[in-house]
Amino acid sequence: MKNAYIRILETELMPAMGCTEPIAIAYAGAVARKVLGNVPEKVLVRCSGNIIKNVKGVIVPSTKDMRGIETSALLGVLWGNPDDKLEVLKGITEEQVATMVQYLEKGICSVELAAGVENLYIDMIISDGTHCAEVVISQWHTNIVKVARDGQSILESESESFHDFEEEEKIMDLKGIYDFAREGDIAELIPYIDRQIQYNKAISEEGIKNQYGANVGKSILKHRHHEIREVAKAYAAAGSDARMAGCELPVVINSGSGNQGITVSVPVVKYAEYLGVADEKLYRALILSNLVAIHIKRGIGKLSAFCGVVGAACGAGAGISFLYDDSFDVISNGVINTLGNVSGIVCDGAKASCAAKIASALDASIMARELAIDGSRFQDGEGLVEESAEETIENIWRLGKEGMKNTDTEILNMMISN
Repeated sequence: MKNAYIRILETELMPAMGCTEPIAIAYAGAVARKVLGNVPEKVLVRCSGNIIKNVKGVIVPSTKDMRGIETSALLGVLWGNPDDKLEVLKGITEEQVATMVQYLEKGICSVELAAGVENLYIDMIISDGTHCAEVVISQWHTNIVKVARDGQSILESESESFHDFEEEEKIMDLKGIYDFAREGDIAELIPYIDRQIQYNKAISEEGIKNQYGANVGKSILKHRHHEIREVAKAYAAAGSDARMAGCELPVVINSGSGNQGITVSVPVVKYAEYLGVADEKLYRALILSNLVAIHIKRGIGKLSAFCGVVGAACGAGAGISFLYDDSFDVISNGVINTLGNVSGIVCDGAKASCAAKIASALDASIMARELAIDGSRFQDGEGLVEESAEETIENIWRLGKEGMKNTDTEILNMMISN
């Protein structure tokens, strides 16, 4: 069987255009339209609170300044290409957006909150007056668990690949990840890592060059010394600035998130450029960064009130340590120090301020490495920190998945009332 770490990265490191929650809605709409075969008269989107939360504040790519579930759904239903998955809206024209607006104004699309479902859940139901089609996505952004036409199921089971993927993730631990990154055969992963470098560098450079959102990345470069830690934070934040503001450049994601994909990769690339390391060392550092982030996030789930860039910043810190030839103990203690510091950052939806959260989490991870180099780490019994990094990560899983359920609900209620 193919190495589990290779399979995990081949599955996770996919390109996405725009924030993955509105894009997943568009993808469900495109698949439903293909099943229906006609332009629908009615579109109903039933989705989890976390989907609603993460769609509310971001601009849908190709629309310039439009937001919302209805916009995402109708673009996908009318013009999306389901074969492109999370790049489903690639190539949408201004004329097509204008046509979508006409359908939007007709009020053919409605949205409902689905109760008692997975945190990541989309149920797309469309009808042309004679026939109807339904597509359900659950647990991760392209995991279609139900396809039906006129009530007759074409597919109704969680994909086998999803369960295989979950089982493979269970074997992960920091030491195994570190050993694979340092010594494993990574030849099959190079195309995936190369694409991540190319795509995520491009959107970060776009964010620095032009005006997007709150311009967090540009502001860091303007007001701070251009030492490497500030440059790394600035370019990562700038990638999020652009992505949250509807930039059409794709991002290679991590744990279902473009912001996490940017966080695990761009700072490591910037440090590699600064240090002048060989390509293979950068590839291995990025493999470590990606897998550490996936490991921390896997026990929480794709969507939660726990901000995912915290785990991604742990990954970036580990990748930066790898570039400096730090020991495994330094990498492990860096993860502990980061989680002991910024695990309280909450996810209140995808939006412009995500760029600032990325910068803050990365600052914490860089400081965490510096503490670890000096032999300092937060100690067992101090808050969420345990004796080992693995035990600390397990506490973070519990916090993110169980402890923050009520927080998630209250955040959603506050956002809906605005």
